[in-house]
Amino acid sequence: MKITALNQKHKDLGAKMVPFAGYEMPVQYAGVNQEHFVVREKVGVFDVSHMGQFFVKGEKATDFLQYILTNDVTKVAVGQAQYNAMPNEKGGIVDDLIIYKMEEDEFMVVVNASNIDKDWEWFNKHNTFGVELSNKSGDMSLLAIQGPKAIEAMQSLTDVNLADIPFYHFAVGTFAGFENVIISATGYTGSGGFEIYFTNEQANEMWDKVIEAGKDFGIEPCGLAARDTLRLEKGYCLYGNDINDETTPLEAGLGWVTKLDTGFISSEILKAQKEAGVEKKLVGFKMIERGIPRHDYKVVDDAANTIGIVTSGTQSPMLKQGIGLAYVHVDFAKVGTTIRIQIRDKNILAEVVKTPFV
Repeated sequence: MKITALNQKHKDLGAKMVPFAGYEMPVQYAGVNQEHFVVREKVGVFDVSHMGQFFVKGEKATDFLQYILTNDVTKVAVGQAQYNAMPNEKGGIVDDLIIYKMEEDEFMVVVNASNIDKDWEWFNKHNTFGVELSNKSGDMSLLAIQGPKAIEAMQSLTDVNLADIPFYHFAVGTFAGFENVIISATGYTGSGGFEIYFTNEQANEMWDKVIEAGKDFGIEPCGLAARDTLRLEKGYCLYGNDINDETTPLEAGLGWVTKLDTGFISSEILKAQKEAGVEKKLVGFKMIERGIPRHDYKVVDDAANTIGIVTSGTQSPMLKQGIGLAYVHVDFAKVGTTIRIQIRDKNILAEVVKTPFV
């Protein structure tokens, strides 16, 4: 089992540790609900150093990424980030990821922890463009400092004006006394804040300084469980649950990052799927009757016919009700449609709703 540079720090803080994506990671500290509300109302910090970082360099860097990703990479300016999907030859999703344009001919690509090896192999397999690829996943640490008070809480650590970094943009500057830190206005919680990238050697001191700077703003360390409830309230996809090698971006509601005219791998397959129309769709739903939906629960109609499957589900701390994402047959995907979630031996009433939930 791999560990992040902050592993001992989490144990010293009494975090409950679990295996996740090949790493030993903190799942919670004070408790999921408390950590959830800290991020929604104040500021929380997550160690997400298990994520992978690839660097793509060379005059054909844009062409290479344009070929292997679904979004239009030519639209990204230096200092900007872009959410993206990486399709396989059948139109399924190898991974969802974020690209950062560092220089005109250099990008950082941040991939999911569970997919680092698979993605790295994919990058190399399709590098017929002569670009220089480097995998820095083992050398870099990453903190997600999330919440409405993140800017205020962290401003004392940097001379970069944090309020000036627009959403999905980044700056490279001095942070907590360390140079060349990537400060990115991105995150997986929908509550604002930053993700900061730095070296493993800086991790322990960086953590201490972030916690110290945030003390007056109620900062707390948060684990993967709260990260999951936070992203689900915003309807964000989780790779391995809501998207995988068998689901297409069009089925997953990621048409907005799928530019079919850029000539990416399998763009023709996805064009055909768009023309024919998808048979299943990823939808958000809320429980009408009491019940907590979970991954892999069946979705049925009133006559108990199977019409889909739950991919993510939880009890929303904000709404105090069950919410989830599910693939359902397109006939049941319209907002306002009632469906039933099979929880143990009961078919519990739910309704298809627009995301985000919160």
